[in-house]
Amino acid sequence: MIEVKNITKSFGSLQVLKGIDLHIGKGEIVSIVGPSGAGKTTLLQIIGTLDKPDTGSVCVDGIDTTALSQKALSDFRNRHLGFVFQFHQLLPEFTALENIMIPAFIAGTPKKEAKARAEELLQFMGLSDRAHHKPAELSGGEKQRIAVARALMNNPAVILADEPSGSLDTHNKQELHQLFFDLRDRFGQTFVIVTHDEQLATITDRTIHMRDGLLEIQESSVDPEVSETSELSDVPLSPEEND
Repeated sequence: MIEVKNITKSFGSLQVLKGIDLHIGKGEIVSIVGPSGAGKTTLLQIIGTLDKPDTGSVCVDGIDTTALSQKALSDFRNRHLGFVFQFHQLLPEFTALENIMIPAFIAGTPKKEAKARAEELLQFMGLSDRAHHKPAELSGGEKQRIAVARALMNNPAVILADEPSGSLDTHNKQELHQLFFDLRDRFGQTFVIVTHDEQLATITDRTIHMRDGLLEIQESSVDPEVSETSELSDVPLSPEEND
């Protein structure tokens, strides 16, 4: 599903990524962990086409995203990728239902179809009764689940999450972590999650450790006879300032 080859990235004189090679299989839930400055967020942003590498290529769902024009890249991002951030980033003036529908409107989906999909996601999240509430009327856990539903709106192949449970209490963290696995089982998405949460890292299919911009250890939490997609080459990465 994701193939990263020889990715490098620098910000001025600071080299952040140093030749990354990484393979993530379809339907895997992978966590990326490491200290601040290790390069985790920069790697996630490059996989998500939010930033460009200095060298190398990124293929997602068989498409080389580094070869796309800016317009084609925006369309690809909208249709093939979903994003979940530490702080939900819901638009305060819109209801939960309307927030979920936004990616569909960007993709040109008819309103009736978008509304039906958003209602399906709300039902799956157990939040149908919160459809017409605005973010200020929702709890932290509810807002993050709405953000996850928004990420799923266009049925993307890959969900990229940056510290998705970082602002939640213990109960809501556990619910969100379980939600990722329920979603994978229901919709078949691949998840790549940057996290400092050790509990989340230990339950993912594979944990990728980073330090000083290098990939260190890859740990699989699943039986290799059950999952054959947890292979990852031992290659380096490097630090970034906003990780």
